[in-house]
Amino acid sequence: MRIAFIGKGGSGKTTVAALFAQYFAEKNLPVLAIDADINQHLAQALGMSAQEAANLPPMGIKIDRIKNYFRGENPRIHSAEAMIKTTPPGKGSRFARLDEENAVFRYFEKTINGVRVLAVGEFTEEDLGIKCYHSKVGAVEIMLNHLIDKENEYVIVDMTAGADSFASGIFTKFDVMMLVAEPTLKSVQVYGQYKKYAKEYGVNIKVVANKIENEDDIDFIKQHVDDDLVAVIKRSSFVRSLEKGNVRSFASLEAENKKALSQIKETVDRAKKNWKKFYEHAVFFHIKNAESWANEATGEDARLQIDPDFDMEAAVRG
Repeated sequence: MRIAFIGKGGSGKTTVAALFAQYFAEKNLPVLAIDADINQHLAQALGMSAQEAANLPPMGIKIDRIKNYFRGENPRIHSAEAMIKTTPPGKGSRFARLDEENAVFRYFEKTINGVRVLAVGEFTEEDLGIKCYHSKVGAVEIMLNHLIDKENEYVIVDMTAGADSFASGIFTKFDVMMLVAEPTLKSVQVYGQYKKYAKEYGVNIKVVANKIENEDDIDFIKQHVDDDLVAVIKRSSFVRSLEKGNVRSFASLEAENKKALSQIKETVDRAKKNWKKFYEHAVFFHIKNAESWANEATGEDARLQIDPDFDMEAAVRG
């Protein structure tokens, strides 16, 4: 299952994503955590030192390596330069499976405390004024287009805070989007904004209440998110210690907050994966990108990269 963590900046989105990943690792379940936030803090939240996190190979800079792997022998994609972030798979494309080794995972992936970690990489000074961060996150979008995850396998993506999560079609690549909301008006207003964006595409958005101190905080969030609230994470000495850079054993996380993580997992496990819808969305956004910028940028009609005879469900069955 694929889970995106989204929300307003400062809501604790990255921390909750890291806790959720550690929860799976503690249970010896396969879990891959991808940092797609412009502020690259997920690896450290998982327990890496600052130096170890800085040494993670940046997917965004090495995007051609990712393109070349996944395009495989697809005759509709003749080069990495022609492949764009939305290019959907077709006959001859390669796929990534969590239970198989491949060149992309081998190059980019590191493991910390049982969690496999990938990172898009930081927004650098060289990028200022000439690029947007979405060009780097495109590396994750390509991977998700070609990722085949199975039952009891979990892919967690820490997304950029704010509405930027909806600035590309990547938001349609998940089984569940978990919006982390703290008990403030600005935070719950972000929920309303996200629900409006996602409604047209049938995207499954749920809410995790974070930094909760009392029942009034819970009631406040409930008033604004209806029945989408699935778990409540209370103020935590474990988290405060983590945010100060003091890594503690996950076993010391408070029992009530571990229960909240189990409730998030139950919600994720109930979600119904729809490979056909994933692929239809991939094609839809690829056409939009082709017509808005990619055809001009590549000098060719990127819509021709779509394989009309490709069956995503058959590819999943393998």
